[in-house]
Amino acid sequence: MRALLRRLTKIEPAEMRATLWSCAYFFCILCAYYIIRPIRDEAGVAGGIRNLPWLFTGTMVAMLLVNPPFAALVARLPRTRFIPIAYRFFILNLVIFWALFTWLPADSRVWIGRAFYIWTSVFNLFVVSVFWGFMADAFDSAQGKRLFGFIGVGGTLGGIVGSAITASLVTQVGSAGLLLVSAVLLELSVFVVGRLSAIFTTLRATAAERGVAPSHDSNAVIGGGIWDGITHVARSPYLLGISAYMLLYTIGSTFLYFQQAAIVDASRTTPEAQTQLFAQIDLSVNVLTVLVQAFLTARIMMWLGVAGALAIVPAISVMGFLGLGFAPSITMLVAFLVLRRAGNFAVARPSREVLYTVVSREDKFKAKSFIDTFVYRFGDQVGAWANPLLAAFGLGMAGVALVAAPLAGLWLMVGFWLGKRQASLAHAADDGGEQPRPGVVAA
Repeated sequence: MRALLRRLTKIEPAEMRATLWSCAYFFCILCAYYIIRPIRDEAGVAGGIRNLPWLFTGTMVAMLLVNPPFAALVARLPRTRFIPIAYRFFILNLVIFWALFTWLPADSRVWIGRAFYIWTSVFNLFVVSVFWGFMADAFDSAQGKRLFGFIGVGGTLGGIVGSAITASLVTQVGSAGLLLVSAVLLELSVFVVGRLSAIFTTLRATAAERGVAPSHDSNAVIGGGIWDGITHVARSPYLLGISAYMLLYTIGSTFLYFQQAAIVDASRTTPEAQTQLFAQIDLSVNVLTVLVQAFLTARIMMWLGVAGALAIVPAISVMGFLGLGFAPSITMLVAFLVLRRAGNFAVARPSREVLYTVVSREDKFKAKSFIDTFVYRFGDQVGAWANPLLAAFGLGMAGVALVAAPLAGLWLMVGFWLGKRQASLAHAADDGGEQPRPGVVAA
């Protein structure tokens, strides 16, 4: 099995344990999220579809509020302590929501559901951002290109298993009971973090004996201020570029979401047929994602570099939006959705995380957390409110798609520039350059 993995994914023998435990870590947190995701969606519907834009706004505000406390943990505690504290805070929240859903009267659950919707939307982006921050802190740029795609397999499988757990257990334990199942998986991820920290400490000691130790102690306190995540993004062109890449991705995703709703609604099919279509799309995305992550992502980044890998999904988006603009159809929509979502999970996301391997340790957690949470949700807001604004100007479904196409072209250019800049910074580090200072890389 190890020999097969080495041939398929380019994993070196010394990296095997760390990579497999990283897969287990990602599996746990995404399984925990996908268990409660249907509960969040049901709570959003129960609170009224017309109120969903306000829940999106509440999520964006919550993202901004949680970043300073997390930055304070990062500034004062080593990685082996602030990650478990952050995750156990979410575990405590899950237990509180379980108690509220279980014991409070039914007429008060609408507001609890709305709070849970916002909380879950924060939880999802936050725990995943912390995970990838850990990965960028533990692996270097060359390792990230080879390993991040395969590590992503753990998360994809976690999403599949989490969805299956909810589908099979919700009638037995109820929605509230599933919150406790999610909490157990999140606690298991804390255990895995401890194992990974021990493994990386051993690897660092072994590397030190060969005279090739990393330039930082991964267990050292990172330091800095609580607002550094925001200020460092504001003064670093490189971090601003990552923000722009994230923003353009989320705006395009929101446009596509409205395209999907409009085309499916216009199809005049039954609700059952529409549900079946969405299920088939999700299945196709998951299967294609696992195959690409396991066998192709590392090779794509090695063949095309980070710049080429970051440009693949934007290029698909340009062609997809043009196709929807000139010939909107369910077939075109499904093909575009599957390729874009699978490409994002399998190629764009791992490539985007490689970008953080060349920034300072402080920016890997503080600036990254701000970008992955607030900037992400801000893009949702822009896309959500831009769509009805464009409709007010008389642009229909095809017109909106044609507006989205040049934005995807801009997204492609930003990704290509970021990949080239990352390669330059990684090359400078390999040549013995100094450790990047917080917030000034590529300034």
